[in-house]
Amino acid sequence: MNEQLKESVRQVITYLVAGKYAELETLTRGVRLNAKDMATAVADYGRKLIPPPDDGFGLMNVVEVKNARPRQWSIAMPLWTQEEGRSDLTVEMTLIEQQNGFAIELDDVHVL
Repeated sequence: MNEQLKESVRQVITYLVAGKYAELETLTRGVRLNAKDMATAVADYGRKLIPPPDDGFGLMNVVEVKNARPRQWSIAMPLWTQEEGRSDLTVEMTLIEQQNGFAIELDDVHVL
């Protein structure tokens, strides 16, 4: 797996875990989810998010979007909570290749 993809996903999760929804909205340009939607999704789940273990990134589902220019990947990653460890909550995002990394669009935070 591309380490840059993994680091972009880690960055999104870091913001979610820290409750930095406004910053995450800025990072993702609020294309599909705004800060309020993110906060609501996490609050409705009712548990405290924690960073995933390093081996948790092996559970990341990465699909390259065919014929997309620039190249794009659709990613679904399970989230971890203090109460459960790996939870049923999932973050979905689209990463779009740019010259200096990826543009990130947060697609959803939901129970899978």
